Amino acid sequence: MSAESVKALLYQRGAQTIDHPGGSLCSHLERVHDRLTAHALPEWVALAGLAHAAYGTDGFDTALLTLDERPLLRAAVGDKAEQLVHRYAACLRKATWRPLAQTRQLHDRFDGTVYTLTAAELRPLVDLSIVNELDLCEQSPDFAARYGGYFREVFESWAELATPAVLADARGVLGR
Repeated sequence: MSAESVKALLYQRGAQTIDHPGGSLCSHLERVHDRLTAHALPEWVALAGLAHAAYGTDGFDTALLTLDERPLLRAAVGDKAEQLVHRYAACLRKATWRPLAQTRQLHDRFDGTVYTLTAAELRPLVDLSIVNELDLCEQSPDFAARYGGYFREVFESWAELATPAVLADARGVLGR
């Protein structure tokens, strides 16, 4: 389990050929990984950041792997990181994000299940979600203009859930 093994899988699946703000999907995934690493988050969280869009997301439909291929990603990133990637991909943002600090519930867009997450499960999901959107805002001024206020509001509501350095980063990028 290493960033190199994950990158090899991403390249095998064509992440470098998929357009994304700031270049390719692969470059976005690498920036998210690097930012999570810069915040001194555990390696498994950074590896999840590198693969966070492997199954597609609520905001990005393109998937590099099917859900049937979860063992393939698990072999590259490890169990905890793959679980985070799956949670991130499954998150139905419209139902989950605004009330998350109060409910601690994730609405699963794949099967309709609602999960109540523990604090240990929430923090990595929140940190990854914030860092992903910060990268998009930095890479696309139009995206930032359209969604920055929403992110600022939601991320502030997550203040007690997020790693302090990630929250400070969000405040620096999005303002208070």
